[in-house]
Amino acid sequence: MGNGSSIDANKTIYVEINGKVEKVVFNRQCGSQDVVDLLMQAAGGFRSGVITLRDSDGALIPMSPTMPENTAANPYKLACKEVKRSQERSSQNSQMLQSVLSQVSDHFNSTFKVEELQTQLNERLRALERKMEMESLKLIEIEKCKKDIAEIREHICNSQKKTIDFRMSPVSPSDDRIVRHKSKSVPSFQKYTLSEETIRYLKQPTFDIWHWEANEMLCLLEHMYHDLGLVREFSINPTTLKRWLLCVQENYRNNPFHNFRHCFCVTQMMYGLLHLCELKDKLTAEDICILITSCVCHDLDHPGYNNTYQINARTELAIRYNDISPLENHHCAVAFQILSNPETNIFANVEQTVFKRLRAGMVMLILATDMARHNEILEAFRSKCDVFDFTLDDHLNSLKMVLIKCCDISNEVRPFEVSEPWVDCLLEEYFNQSDREKEEGLPVAPFMDREKVTKPTAQIGFIKFVLIPMFSTVARLFPQLNDVIVKPLTDARDRYEEMKESDEKKKTDVSKEASKQ
Repeated sequence: MGNGSSIDANKTIYVEINGKVEKVVFNRQCGSQDVVDLLMQAAGGFRSGVITLRDSDGALIPMSPTMPENTAANPYKLACKEVKRSQERSSQNSQMLQSVLSQVSDHFNSTFKVEELQTQLNERLRALERKMEMESLKLIEIEKCKKDIAEIREHICNSQKKTIDFRMSPVSPSDDRIVRHKSKSVPSFQKYTLSEETIRYLKQPTFDIWHWEANEMLCLLEHMYHDLGLVREFSINPTTLKRWLLCVQENYRNNPFHNFRHCFCVTQMMYGLLHLCELKDKLTAEDICILITSCVCHDLDHPGYNNTYQINARTELAIRYNDISPLENHHCAVAFQILSNPETNIFANVEQTVFKRLRAGMVMLILATDMARHNEILEAFRSKCDVFDFTLDDHLNSLKMVLIKCCDISNEVRPFEVSEPWVDCLLEEYFNQSDREKEEGLPVAPFMDREKVTKPTAQIGFIKFVLIPMFSTVARLFPQLNDVIVKPLTDARDRYEEMKESDEKKKTDVSKEASKQ
């Protein structure tokens, strides 16, 4: 993956294996598995187990082309662990059986204790009730006993919940899906060491989002909040930040396009624009927090079917939000349901007035991602562009809405090998919707019909009439975007037009051959 900078093709690291320092050289463009295979060869053809790589502080180093370089004086330590198949498997099976039996035993003990406690408390309850009847207590004493009885009943209920129901009560979002969040004392974030190369690359529009696993994307999002100073500015508890990111990830569905990787892609582009346009010097911390957090939450619980389908099919979301941006309203609702949970509320330590501004800003930006409002929002920004004033709230709101719109549909800004797979993902989601619309007798948009649309025809009009005009308008305010954003878009347009001409030529040649026969 390139980061736009001029670097050597090869990378060199030094690894200590059994007390001996080995020099390992690999190409920066190779895959992670190639690096792992190379390290296994350095370990003497080791194949029958697992290897781990750690730095001098004991932190795990990801075995990938982006790992930090080191020196022979400070080598990484390579550890190899043999797996003796039969004995190890037998031992593991035995340990697993013991663990299961132990857990079953604990569960039964826990259940019996609840029943024993319930019996004792019920006996105490009956004793109190008999005492009330037999002794004819005075009114004040009767009220006290009633209070005691209520407390005992509540205690029984709470005891059962604490012992048997060890998960948190779910919070139901507006379409009756569960907002999933696990009660964890410390989220399972593996410790990653980000190289300086990765940190610089993360700020580039050319960043390749396909090379990162879910846990790595979570760590990169966490790094953004620290790097932008948001953790310090809003007193965000680092553990709460981890829980919140995990909960956000769990509430993105496994759609072909509108999934957690798309969330990360949009947020990374916003992070890049903040640096590229030097917006950290022009915007307040609240504005930056609103921009980044809105990107993270902007498609939460997206069902994979757009607003047109929701409205035509008269879904529960369309009815609930009166056909007005039903999906975007739902994304906002899920976002703030997650933030309503104390364990995942990253804004728990801010003043109420600050939270109200953050909430209002996030709602405004997430609702702005509805493409039905595209012309309205772009024209409002265009009218202010030549006289833009960073001290006016109206101007800033217009800029923030355009920025999140740019990031939401910015895939074609990236290199072709990064952007093209996104087109395939989007078309797959479109085709799923159009197939369902045909089955249900609903109108089908031509650009979503698998029988009418091709990859070039899907992209040429979108790039020409939506992306280039919008990014060119933003570039009037930030001229540095012309080379790194607008130029790649015109290149993408030209490339898809060439693909379209090639496809048409092939069809013509096939028709000629058929007519000859």
